[in-house]
Amino acid sequence: MVKKLLLPASLVLVLAALAAPARADEPAPPSVHHAPIASAREGHPIVVGVTIEHPERAKRAVLVYSSGGALTEVAFERAAGASPYAATIPAPSSSVRAVGYAIEIEDVSGRRAPAFASREDLHPVAVVRDDADRAEAALLDRVGGRRSVFAATGEYVSFGGSDATVDRGGRRVTESFRDTYWRTDVAYTYRLFRTVSEFGIRFGVVRGQAVVPGERDPGKFDVGLNYGSPRVRFRVADWVHVDAELLTSVTEVGFSVGGGGAVMFGDPYGARVTFGLEGVKVFGVRGYSRLDLVAGKRFTLAPIVEVTNMPHTDAGVRLLADVGIDLGAGFAVGLRGGWQARRFDLGGPTAGGHLQYAF
Repeated sequence: MVKKLLLPASLVLVLAALAAPARADEPAPPSVHHAPIASAREGHPIVVGVTIEHPERAKRAVLVYSSGGALTEVAFERAAGASPYAATIPAPSSSVRAVGYAIEIEDVSGRRAPAFASREDLHPVAVVRDDADRAEAALLDRVGGRRSVFAATGEYVSFGGSDATVDRGGRRVTESFRDTYWRTDVAYTYRLFRTVSEFGIRFGVVRGQAVVPGERDPGKFDVGLNYGSPRVRFRVADWVHVDAELLTSVTEVGFSVGGGGAVMFGDPYGARVTFGLEGVKVFGVRGYSRLDLVAGKRFTLAPIVEVTNMPHTDAGVRLLADVGIDLGAGFAVGLRGGWQARRFDLGGPTAGGHLQYAF
C-alpha cells in the first residue's frame, strides 16, 4: 500500500503558481541590450549605446555614471549611430584613471529597475592615457590654440655685380652686370601636432638679373621664377622634425620642377637648429643652416649661413640674420638683414620682412 505524500496547503499554492503558465495578455517588461565598454581614451567623451526592447513600454532609460565624483544621471536619447539610443559621459580629466557606469530603465508606471550593473556596483571603464593626445594638447596650448597660419614674405638680394662676355653689334665685349633679385611669397600652414606635425603650401615670384654661364645674349640675363610648393613636416621625435617639399615652377626658359628638405633639431616652436637643402632645375640650388634663439618672451633671433648658386650663376655665400617679434593676438612680424658675395672683393646687402597671422 502506497502512502500519499501530504504537503502543507501554503506550499501547494506556491508550487501551483510557479507551474502555472504566464497569462498571454500580460505584457513583457521593457529591457536593455548593451555591449559593455572596457576602456576609453583620455580626453575623449565616452558614448554609451543601447538597444531597448519594447520601448513603447518604457518611459525612459537612464545612464548613471561616476567620473571621479558623485553619481550623475543622463537620459538616453535617439542616436544616428550603430545603437538606436545613446548617452554620453563627458571626457574624463587627466587625473581620472577609471570611470564607472550603470544603466537603469523606467517603465510607464514610473517604476525604475537596474538594467545593467547597479548604482552600488558600477561597471568599470579604464581610462587609457594617450601620450599623443597629451603632446598635441600641450603644443596647441603653447601656440594659443592657433592651428592655421598665413604668412607673407619679401626679400631683396644683391650680390653686387658680375663680369660677362657678351655679343654687342657683332662684337664680343666684356661688361659688368648687376647680380640682384627680389623674391616675394605667401604661405598657408595647418598644424596637426601629430606624426604629421604640420603641412602647408606657398606660392611665390622671383625676378632679377644675373649672368647666365655660357650665355652671350645679355637679354637673357633677366631671370625669374614663378613657383608653387606644397610641404609637410614629420615628427620623428619630440626634438627631431623633418621637412619635405615639392616645388613646381615656371622659369624664363620654361617649366621646371624641384624639391627640398630640412632636418630640425630642438623645439619646433622655440630654440632649434635647422639644416636644409633646396633646388630647382635650371634656376639653382641652395643649402643652409639656421639657428633659432629665444631672445625674450616676444623676440627671437636667427643667424643663417647659406651657400647658393641661385639664380643661374656661380656659387656664393650669404650671411643673414632674422629677428622675429610676436605682437600678440596671433600677429607676428620679422625683419631680415645680411650680406652676400660670390667673390671675395665684391658683394651686396639683403633686406627683407615677414608678416604672419595665426588663428
